[in-house]
Amino acid sequence: MKSRFLSWGLAGLFTLLLSGCGYNDFQRLDEQTKSAWSEVLNQYQRRADLVPNIVATVKGEANFEQETLTKVVEARAKATSMQVTPETLNNPEAFAKFQAAQGELSSALSRLLVVTENYPNLKANQGFQDLRVQLEGTENRITVARNRYIQAVQAYNVLARSFPSNLTAMVFGYAVKPSFTVQNEAQISTPPTVDFNKK
Repeated sequence: MKSRFLSWGLAGLFTLLLSGCGYNDFQRLDEQTKSAWSEVLNQYQRRADLVPNIVATVKGEANFEQETLTKVVEARAKATSMQVTPETLNNPEAFAKFQAAQGELSSALSRLLVVTENYPNLKANQGFQDLRVQLEGTENRITVARNRYIQAVQAYNVLARSFPSNLTAMVFGYAVKPSFTVQNEAQISTPPTVDFNKK
């Protein structure tokens, strides 16, 4: 009888300790980051699905710069070939590689859209204009999804670093998760040079 009360008491104490140590919060926030990450991936996939249609439409313009199209196709292939799993969220190196590949695709698409401004037939092509609007909408959705992911990771990382929940993080192996960063941070932190004497 005593041993039964003792085991119930220990079980109650253990439950009380677990609820106060942030274990359940880690579960909740981990699921939120995974959910936010899934939305980021969905939007990246949506963009990747638009690329072949854009390339096919642009190829119809006989004089279009082949090098620009090739870079877009290569960047898409690289971005879509990466195997992304939930473990990617806990691997800063794999996360950085994924982010770099998506950044290359963004840059290649931006260059493509800038170059298309030189082709009046493309600018007048309704199909291309529709694809361009879809791409711009998708880029906006990517930005929103990334922001939600960043917020979810921030909440998780604050819990992982705060006392006493950081002790729970150490015991159960809840490492800090990587977040999106600005790829050209050094470049954008340098103030632009303004020269009013240039003609």
